Amino acid sequence: MSFLNHLISGISLGSIYAIIALGYTMVYGIAKMLNFAHGDVIMVGGYMCFCATIYLGWPAWAGIALAIAVCTVLGMAIERLAYKPLRMAPSLAVLITAIGVSYLLQNAALLIWGSSPKMFTSVVGGQPIALFGGQIMLAPVTLVTVLSCLVIMAALVLFTGHTKMGTAMRAVSEDKGAAQLMGINVNTTISMTFAIGSGLAAVAGVLLCSAYPTLMPTTGAMPGIKAFTAAVFGGIGSIPGAFVGGILLGVIEIFAKAYISTQLSDAIVFAVLIVVLLVKPDGLLGKRVSEKV
Repeated sequence: MSFLNHLISGISLGSIYAIIALGYTMVYGIAKMLNFAHGDVIMVGGYMCFCATIYLGWPAWAGIALAIAVCTVLGMAIERLAYKPLRMAPSLAVLITAIGVSYLLQNAALLIWGSSPKMFTSVVGGQPIALFGGQIMLAPVTLVTVLSCLVIMAALVLFTGHTKMGTAMRAVSEDKGAAQLMGINVNTTISMTFAIGSGLAAVAGVLLCSAYPTLMPTTGAMPGIKAFTAAVFGGIGSIPGAFVGGILLGVIEIFAKAYISTQLSDAIVFAVLIVVLLVKPDGLLGKRVSEKV
């Protein structure tokens, strides 16, 4: 039964990675840029929920709503102030700016909340569910995390495929110039993409802190990097690819810790990514796009 316990833990962790990776893949798919500050937006979401529930005494749902609202506005502000002026700049300039925004958010969190860890109270209550006579214990936060991931992925697929804004996002992703000529407001579309990605980061931050209840200014750094790895693993720009990559990455990490080495688990995760990219450079579900010149 230990195998099933590890599998459940891997799927739970992978679901968090998948939610974060969905934010990465939305921004990259539409704006064609890598927002390396995404992991720090996760941290901000965790702190917002922490402050709402611990300092203000709000219920969990209100803390989650506050985290989503703050991170959504933060994501739009980052796009407007840091990335929009660089819309026509080389990709390296955008990448350096993203790293700068990441350090800015981390140091702002250090000034506001300090470097000491905060113990996060899980927003998901209830007793673990015992299966097979107690050999498998299913935590409520695990169920909520997996269900949230499935609902978010399905909602994004429906949104991008069956709504006017989703159609605009796909048009901007294909060709910004042509989309603008067809009457699509490219700036608004990209801002909406950042808003959705940052809102997902808030959800991921709350779920991450609920499952691993230690909150620090660097909380989102490593999960953010691993989620980016998951997005590349599954095929960055693909919503189902981000989901599959996140789940697989979480399962591989947990099994590596359980059966190989805790210290080498991260190295094994990135080694698997390298092997996959050598065999399939576009990721598991990515599609090779040929450009006419």
